This record gives sequence, structure tokens and C-alpha cells, in this order.
Amino acid sequence: MKTFASIRFYWGAFIVSFNTAIFMIPALMLFDRDKGTIVHYINRLTLFMLGGRLKQTGEMDKNADMVVMNHQGIIDIIGLEALQNNHLRWVAKKELFEAFWFGNLLRYGEMISLDRDNKAGLIKLIKDVKESKEKHHRTVAIFPEGTRADKQPLLPFKQGAKIIVEKLQLRIQPIVITGSKWILNEHNRTAHSGVVHYIFLPSIDVATQDEAWFETLNIHMQKVIDDEFNNNHRSR
Repeated sequence: MKTFASIRFYWGAFIVSFNTAIFMIPALMLFDRDKGTIVHYINRLTLFMLGGRLKQTGEMDKNADMVVMNHQGIIDIIGLEALQNNHLRWVAKKELFEAFWFGNLLRYGEMISLDRDNKAGLIKLIKDVKESKEKHHRTVAIFPEGTRADKQPLLPFKQGAKIIVEKLQLRIQPIVITGSKWILNEHNRTAHSGVVHYIFLPSIDVATQDEAWFETLNIHMQKVIDDEFNNNHRSR
């Protein structure tokens, strides 16, 4: 079974790369006005080819300026884009923009580049998020853990996300994702068919919160993750 799961992983990696390079990037280049729809439908196709299905709990807040999620791997992004059609603006580290295929995807998708090694990176990120809200009217998507995690506990949230939200007085919606690592596990290189669950939690207006709201958010999301595991046997 482990051998078959490993074969599925490499098949899945090929499908993600192929659909990105052959379908999504050219379509984004040619059809500028339909980028949200393009990303939505090609990611639905990709998830279907991987044997993945989606389950949504709660509703996405279309008035949220930012969505924050726990992060396990590429399926987190593919699944959320397949689930909705709001043309999210993802925050990704600068190195991904320099990758051969995915760099083009991020650039033509007009995503936000984050240089974590540059002290001015946070200033640029604040400017980009503000532009997303006021000019592009696109919700920003960010992983406050800052990197993929392969364990149940959330990693400490990066303070940069807190600074941005407070500086711009944003409305944010937390989303807890479980099951995406089962579909395509980038840590142990295995893959399976299954269901990715997206739990949309109530939005937060930071202007009405106390100073500990960011730490409380981490605790709340961790509780939902633990409840999913203990009650439904779904790991993140």
C-alpha cells in the first residue's frame, strides 16, 4: 500500500505541474478578465484528477479583507480555489515567484510576493494588502504559520500578519483545513483519494478586538483542529 501511495504522489505532482503549465498559465496570459473563473475551474479539474473531493462547513464571508488558514501543502490552495470563485490574492514567499512554472502562475495571477529576508518586506506587504483592498477589491489569503506543518499543533503565528491586520484595520475570516495532507502529502511523499474539509469560522473585525486577539485566534483554530481529530478522526 505504501508503494501505491508513493506512486500516486508522483502522479499527483505531475498532474499539478501539467495542469498549471499547459492549461492555467496560458489561460491567465490570454484571458485577463476571467482570471478568477480560470483558476477556479482548472483547480476543480486538478482536484478531481487527484481523487479529491471537498466538504464545506460554514459560509465564506465575501466582505472579509483577508482569510487566514492553517497550512499543510499545495492542496490547501487548490481546494480553496476549487471551492469558491472570488479570485483570492495569495501571499507567497519571494522564492516561489522565481520558480520556473509556478513563478509565472503567481505573476500572471497577480499574487503578492513576500521577501522574508528583507526588512522592508513587511512595509511592501502592508502596501500590497492595502492595494488589494482599495484598488483590486480582492481578498488576501495568508498562512499565518508562515510555512507548511506536518503535525497537529499549529505553529506559532508570525507577527507580521498581526501587524498588517491592525495597521489596516482589516476584517479577517479564519478557515480551518483538514484532510488536505491525505490527498497529497509533501512531507512523506504519499497520496490517496479522500475529502478535504474547509471549516469557515466567524469573521473578526480587528477594530473591536482586545490586544490578545491574535493569540486567541491561534487558540481557537487549534481547538477546532483538535475537535476535528478527536470527534471525526480528521487530521490536519
